[in-house]
Amino acid sequence: MEELGFESSKADPDVWFRPAKKRDGTEYMEYVLLYVDDVLVVSENAESIIRNEIGQHWRIKESSIEKPSLYLGGRCREVELTDGTKCWAFGSSQYVQAAVKNVEEWLAKSDRKLPKKAEAPFKTGYRPEIDVSRELVGDEASYYQSLIGILRWIVELGRVDICLEVSLMSSHLALPREGHLEALFHIFAYLRKYHNAEMLFDPSLPHVDPSAFQRQDWTFSAMTEEDMKEVLPPYMPASRGRGFVIRVFVDADHAGDEITRRSRTGFIVYINNAPVYWYSKRQGSVESSTYQAEFTAMKEAAEYVRALRYKLRMMGIPVEGAAFIFGDNKSVLANTMNPGSTLKKKCAAVAYHLVREGVARGEWITAWISTHENIADLLTKPMSAGAKRNGFVKKILQHIFRKNDDD
Repeated sequence: MEELGFESSKADPDVWFRPAKKRDGTEYMEYVLLYVDDVLVVSENAESIIRNEIGQHWRIKESSIEKPSLYLGGRCREVELTDGTKCWAFGSSQYVQAAVKNVEEWLAKSDRKLPKKAEAPFKTGYRPEIDVSRELVGDEASYYQSLIGILRWIVELGRVDICLEVSLMSSHLALPREGHLEALFHIFAYLRKYHNAEMLFDPSLPHVDPSAFQRQDWTFSAMTEEDMKEVLPPYMPASRGRGFVIRVFVDADHAGDEITRRSRTGFIVYINNAPVYWYSKRQGSVESSTYQAEFTAMKEAAEYVRALRYKLRMMGIPVEGAAFIFGDNKSVLANTMNPGSTLKKKCAAVAYHLVREGVARGEWITAWISTHENIADLLTKPMSAGAKRNGFVKKILQHIFRKNDDD
């Protein structure tokens, strides 16, 4: 790859890039992504790079040189949106249906079927942590663990709508119970009904209301001038291409676990209008107030944003301006943006200072959003089927509630 003029990214050694020019003279980066025996080229001259450059060093099967259509179990295709924007769509329907079929075959051995009605991943009011049904042993326990692995991969393939539920069920891998296995069957019944989900990687710039983000003067705070500069990575390549907007929606469910009373962090990250990362995880310690739980969630989201900005810069992509982080706790947001704010809760000190430091440096800025519009709610609290849950899912996935052909 080095002989071809490509450089391996220090943020991801499987990503190779080199400066190039389009036919109209626009400067940009060409990328080659290598994964075992798979090669993906992102360039105006992708086919030529594969055939005439990479093909000189590796033997490539002629029939495999094409635009990507299948990636790790998911289908990808080019689509045109109603406004004329062209983008890629990615769906896991084929993988989901195959997984559901395997579960149905396993159940058929004992003359059982998946539940007929499953409008949401969980039954209303179900909490796995307080389930005291019979413990699974032997093959049943192993089967539970294998289903969790399948569901985790389905989440990786874009099914954000089951991310929270799969995370909750993953907490019981060491000691699964009969009720937990039944809950997994309910998730698969939901996937059978709503298998036709598709995620759009829309490159168009989102509308962000600048009045919602109050920029403050931090020069009179306790931070030094050096503290207020974003730390740029060493050996950063010169950037090429267009800029973009990072948006993050973050939420916390305070003391949501009914046994440990730990809170849960959930957030989803967009680059322009394309969802690129989703996260739902129980927090590592018990927080005594909503304020502390929300600040911990804000810190975890901010740390991911910092890592994402580093990775993009090390791929030669321009990262300009702050990321926009939306949350629904006014106290937390007021303290992140106000230079004169003082910390009154020592136990939240790390999260408090990390988030505020990033705001002062211009890495991100925060703003309040109504809990009814915060899609991260989907990643922190199990919700029954209804307008709120369905509305959040439709903002992330396309066609999911379209009537299936076999209904």
